[in-house]
Amino acid sequence: MKVLVSCANGSGTSLMMMRSVKKAFERLNIPITNIEHTSIAEGTSTAKQYDVVFTPMNFVNMFDDAKSKGVVVVGVKNILSDKEIEQRVREETDFVK
Repeated sequence: MKVLVSCANGSGTSLMMMRSVKKAFERLNIPITNIEHTSIAEGTSTAKQYDVVFTPMNFVNMFDDAKSKGVVVVGVKNILSDKEIEQRVREETDFVK
């Protein structure tokens, strides 16, 4: 699974959210082959290369192009909550059987 985590500047928020995504995926037994964190500007241009994108809720619409190409885009309210990320993965994807 190739995962992209994207926030406004691509530094603090996305790095913290990336750690939460890793924890959630470990609990869900979903293997991550590659995970990157980046800014929205870079993320929107590279998102099509990933299976799933995690971003704060207010940026979800910026990934509509990637979504139209089959990329799963997951919006997160609390970027520090691996439990919220786990719940959203269960609700919004078919990654968990």
